[in-house]
Amino acid sequence: MEHGNKIECPSIDNFRNQVYSTMYSIITVLGLLGNGFALVVLLRTYQKKSPFQVYMLNLAASDLLCVSMLPFRILYYANKGHWYLGDFICRISSYAFYVNLYCSVLFMAAMSVSRFLAIVFPVQNMRLVTECRARLACIAIWIFVCAMSSPFLMSGQSIDPETNKTKCYEPPKSPSNKLIALNYLSLVVGFLLPFLVILVCSAGIIRALCLRRTPTQSGTQGSRAIRMIVIVLVTFLVCFTPYHVQRSMHLSFLSDDKSCEKLIFMQKSVVVTLSLAASNCCFDPLLYFFSGEGFRRRMSTMRRSVRPSVLLKQGKAAEPLALNGMMPET
Repeated sequence: MEHGNKIECPSIDNFRNQVYSTMYSIITVLGLLGNGFALVVLLRTYQKKSPFQVYMLNLAASDLLCVSMLPFRILYYANKGHWYLGDFICRISSYAFYVNLYCSVLFMAAMSVSRFLAIVFPVQNMRLVTECRARLACIAIWIFVCAMSSPFLMSGQSIDPETNKTKCYEPPKSPSNKLIALNYLSLVVGFLLPFLVILVCSAGIIRALCLRRTPTQSGTQGSRAIRMIVIVLVTFLVCFTPYHVQRSMHLSFLSDDKSCEKLIFMQKSVVVTLSLAASNCCFDPLLYFFSGEGFRRRMSTMRRSVRPSVLLKQGKAAEPLALNGMMPET
């Protein structure tokens, strides 16, 4: 349908509201359970410090920040695209989403570099990679990503003149030059460069493991490294790559003439790829469990430390019962 020069296309609101509310609900539950459990294990066994653990701890904190804000998005889309929680929460929840996205990318890159140095340059690694330097790297990543994502704090809730609804999380109908520049900056610095670092480190790790004479020389460290490479690459291919490719295509598409069919396809692809990007919170617990240095051993240590305290409490609770059993019946 066309009114003057403006093309009126069918709305995808029902599709968008159903997909977002369903996907974000699943991601919230899985992300809270997985990352919450990982954070408890890492904090309770924090005396066993390592640079890799520092990165895992920060990655889990970043994921929990993201999933704690997803319920606001669920409420918005379950309420059929009407926002009633105020401008501040609209801004901060949108901001937290992108902070998590790029912190996850950079922490994965840092973990890949850490594992690369441990396997390819083990002697230098003892001197170069320390817990203190890992902490400084994490602080630098947080500051950099928070500063780079600050433009998302500039846009909050708005009123839709056609429906008179208060809106949040809505993509722009026409991209500004500033938005296009921000997209390419985050694409290069926040995605392509870290992905290149991860690919180079992964290739170096695989080459070093292949050059070792016997499988026993690779050992547990080599197995953890291979599992890390697989999980990180799958996360990039499933979560980060479709989102960044689609976002760049979408911004370019909005600047051109468009038909209804192409417009609807692009709008639906935004919904799918943004949901996939948010799902990175569900992949990271796999990274801790299958690739973390002694993560399963830390879980066993935590269980052993918890069991005596539970038995002690049970023993204290049983004492009054035993005394009551010795009392004569009346």
